[in-house]
Amino acid sequence: METRRCIVRGSVQGVGFRYFVLRHARELGVQGTVRNRADGAVEAVLQASEPGALEALIDRLRQGPRASRVDAVDVEPLETTEPFEDFEITG
Repeated sequence: METRRCIVRGSVQGVGFRYFVLRHARELGVQGTVRNRADGAVEAVLQASEPGALEALIDRLRQGPRASRVDAVDVEPLETTEPFEDFEITG
């Protein structure tokens, strides 16, 4: 099981970005969470048993929904002890 934290910067709040991530994560079989951050970024914690699914979702994060403008996506590995059971919006 691989887990990554992604911080998406740009015009990504108020444009449906979290729902975009939720839809694509569920489509690709990725578990985790997505939330708005106080600094205007969106943070997603992504977990999947197939690395290809993570890479596909991260590629979609770089595109974003039509109304967004993605300037950068910072990706880092994340050590977790508990697997996620689903994908959800947490904030």
